[in-house]
Amino acid sequence: MVAAVETVAAGSKGTEMHFMLMLYADEVAGSQIPPEEMNGFMDQMHAYREALRKAEAFVATAPLAPTHTACTVRLHDGETRVQDGPYAETREQLGGYFIIRAADMDEAVNWATRCPAATWGTVEVRQIIELGHG
Repeated sequence: MVAAVETVAAGSKGTEMHFMLMLYADEVAGSQIPPEEMNGFMDQMHAYREALRKAEAFVATAPLAPTHTACTVRLHDGETRVQDGPYAETREQLGGYFIIRAADMDEAVNWATRCPAATWGTVEVRQIIELGHG
């Protein structure tokens, strides 16, 4: 089952750039959070999304399925190799993302510091390189 990515149409706010906020957390610890506590965390994430919308910084967001449902694909000497699971064993796993509009990296980092996911995991901020059409 594939979840829909939530997006809004891009506005024209000058020379702002797009950034991806990648949300990392410990899946095992997250799976042990009681449902009522998890609902509180999700309420915080919804409020964060609304703050981004209000500031016209919101572009897209989506959660990712657990890593045990992932696979990695490689081509080596013309042979396709598919491996179950994530590429690397790490303490934290990529669990979702936001794509935001910001004037620069400082503004994007400011938004990342306001993301509730930063309180229980790590938020990596990277600029999206806009490719020309043509």
